[in-house]
Amino acid sequence: MGLRSWLGSLREDDAAVRSEIWRLGNAHRGEPLEGARRELRDPGISSARALLLRACIRQLEAR
Repeated sequence: MGLRSWLGSLREDDAAVRSEIWRLGNAHRGEPLEGARRELRDPGISSARALLLRACIRQLEAR
């Protein structure tokens, strides 16, 4: 696997990010950005979950 394809596999697709932002908003009383930041601080978080949460944070901060 080349570096470019490996890096591409690390990016979350837009639909997954939108879905997770919606879930975060529901789980954290309408505060998806703060919820993502809070969940990202969890010491037991998987690397895949951390990537998804970081993608959510990037998208929410860009708004």
